[in-house]
Amino acid sequence: MSAKNHKPIDEATIRHIAQLARLALPPQDSAQLIKELNEILGFVEQLNEVNTENIQPMTGAIEAQIKQRDDIVNDGGYVDKIIANAPVQDDDYFAVPKVVE
Repeated sequence: MSAKNHKPIDEATIRHIAQLARLALPPQDSAQLIKELNEILGFVEQLNEVNTENIQPMTGAIEAQIKQRDDIVNDGGYVDKIIANAPVQDDDYFAVPKVVE
């Protein structure tokens, strides 16, 4: 594959992208933006040439095992103490004023 496999971005495409992104793009800036986006696409196309056949996917540069703990409930059971702090309560819940009408 060559590094020029992507369809080049033109003026119409850059205007469409700006409209979708809700960006005000001054006409004098479009030429520079077209050039930069085409360079980015060229670089991404070069990445497609890298052989990743036998490479395992990684989540980071360092392979590490996630530390896990047992999922044990070791706290709770004192709803009365928590609800005692509520200015207004409804059973075991905080009551708050209605916000949406």
